[in-house]
Amino acid sequence: MVSSSRLQFEEVGEWAKIKHEILKRYLDQYETIFSSPRQKALSTVYVDAFAGPGQSQVRSNGTVLDGSPLIALDHDFDEFHFIELEPEKAGSLKSRIPARPNIHVYVGDCNNVLLRDVFPRVRYEDYKRGVCFLDPYRLDLDWTVVQTAGQMGTIDMVLNFPVMDMNRNVFWRRPEGVDPRDIERMNAFWGDESWHQVVYRKTPTFFGDEEEKVSNFEIAMAYRDRLVTVAGFKEVPRPCPIWNSTNSVIYYLFFASQKKPAHRIMDHIFRNFGKPRPENE
Repeated sequence: MVSSSRLQFEEVGEWAKIKHEILKRYLDQYETIFSSPRQKALSTVYVDAFAGPGQSQVRSNGTVLDGSPLIALDHDFDEFHFIELEPEKAGSLKSRIPARPNIHVYVGDCNNVLLRDVFPRVRYEDYKRGVCFLDPYRLDLDWTVVQTAGQMGTIDMVLNFPVMDMNRNVFWRRPEGVDPRDIERMNAFWGDESWHQVVYRKTPTFFGDEEEKVSNFEIAMAYRDRLVTVAGFKEVPRPCPIWNSTNSVIYYLFFASQKKPAHRIMDHIFRNFGKPRPENE
């Protein structure tokens, strides 16, 4: 065991509690569905691609929160797969979870680990079904992962769409000044360069056309369309905006599945947690 003095806590905002409660409520419903006799032939897998150290601390008051791995372990999945890039965080996570043969912790880039080691264990022909939680803080996720999950037909996906990071580093009023490395990250996250046509709208002015950024909502809805038309998910409810203390959207929480019942469940959960705002926020 790692001594308590070495255990890591990630600092998070109050809004992290909302994200985790949404995940918990969906996993509650998922567990109920797959515990029925009709589903007994199927094996269930939980996948967490940005697992972190297992617990976090609310920045404003020091409250310690269980992270998504601990939330998931309260549910009856047949396998658990946790991926963390940083070795120290992975070590802290291992110290907080039981050592069982059906719990796997990987240290590495989730974009590689998911495609090479984890997704092959959730194949349709092997009677496997899974939930994959993709919670990047920044643009550290490749579209290939999302599209693969959509085409497999076995995975329900919960995805953090980090619009605040996009606005801070990529969606500038004068995009020619953006760091090329951030452009590359955005291309990888979106899957190609078509995001530029979504994000910027040409507006005629006295001096000619100028590019104007569209709303966060429009960008999120365009990504929702890609999840259906490009990635191949059949059911993608409207995403849930997560707001910070200054009344800004920091990310949208997406859900994607192949099943209508899953859509209805998560849409209901999202409606309970997403603060109502004008659609052009």
